Amino acid sequence: MSVAGQKESSLNRYRSVRRRTLALCEPLTPEDMMVQSCPEASPAKWHLAHTAWFFESFVLGPFAEGYRLFNGDYPWLFNSYYRSFASFPEKRLRASFSRPGLDEVLRYRRHVDEAMEELIGRCADAEALRRMELGLHHEEQHQELLLTDILNAFHCNPLHPAYLSGGLEAAPGTRRQNALGHVPSQPMEFIDFEGGLCEAGFQGEGFSYDNEQPRHRIWLDRFSLANRLVTNGEYAEFIADGGYVRPELWLSAGWDTVERLNWSAPLYWS
Repeated sequence: MSVAGQKESSLNRYRSVRRRTLALCEPLTPEDMMVQSCPEASPAKWHLAHTAWFFESFVLGPFAEGYRLFNGDYPWLFNSYYRSFASFPEKRLRASFSRPGLDEVLRYRRHVDEAMEELIGRCADAEALRRMELGLHHEEQHQELLLTDILNAFHCNPLHPAYLSGGLEAAPGTRRQNALGHVPSQPMEFIDFEGGLCEAGFQGEGFSYDNEQPRHRIWLDRFSLANRLVTNGEYAEFIADGGYVRPELWLSAGWDTVERLNWSAPLYWS
């Protein structure tokens, strides 16, 4: 790929990931984005700011000559746990940050995005591009956290609001559901694998997390895997079929937990 092609590819990937984070917040009100429903969670507004903080702190600061911080207080305010970088407020206090407001956090993201796009357009530094890719994977992790934190917040709300009032079919870019709530998908089939001595772990060029290395050998007995993921509709059928009252469907440790905690459905469906 040419240098111009590489830059275009990097820019498209950067824009795609950053847009996805904002899209996940579209169904939320500013009040929703302030909620921190348990100590392990973070407000959606904090996720928006923290992911911008990562690029500002670890890519723009070191590699974008003349870069201007959006706000001198943000390097510590939106740090999560990088003690060697800066001090930071206790996590449990994040819901008390009424300021900066959502509008300012969104301006912060635009400020960082403009600088990042300029850097990508003229950057030939391999380390800067490597850190950018790390930052994108970091943001994708926060997209998962953002969704789980939102769901926990809505579960704790006595009104039990829905993340998407029209269901998944209301989400841009998703396939329409049928009357049973299933997203149309291929029939589920199980594929048999012989097992034996196999290799696991990352090998090759490109990004990987440190826990994916080193590549190593492991022994696997024969096993089968489904050809696709289980849908929410299929899991709802499992619940309706008595999945939480039939011990034969659980390992012993799981069934002990079902009885001890009186589970009847996943937390966000109860």
